[in-house]
Amino acid sequence: MSRLPRISGKRVLRALEQAGFEQTHVRGSHHYLRKAGRDALVVVPVHGNRDLPLGTLRAILRQAELTSEEFTALL
Repeated sequence: MSRLPRISGKRVLRALEQAGFEQTHVRGSHHYLRKAGRDALVVVPVHGNRDLPLGTLRAILRQAELTSEEFTALL
């Protein structure tokens, strides 16, 4: 597993959109994304330009079923 970068929720949203995810709705600071053909939601917290904690980023990648290598290639 490669080392994950420290990035903001906004950059995570852009990367997931490149991977084919579409934003379904926003509730407060949490953005909900879904990929066509999948029922699972991916939740990304966006708090301005603050970097996400690494545990939160790992949880997002687990929800999106992406490896860290696939994710860093999208950045």
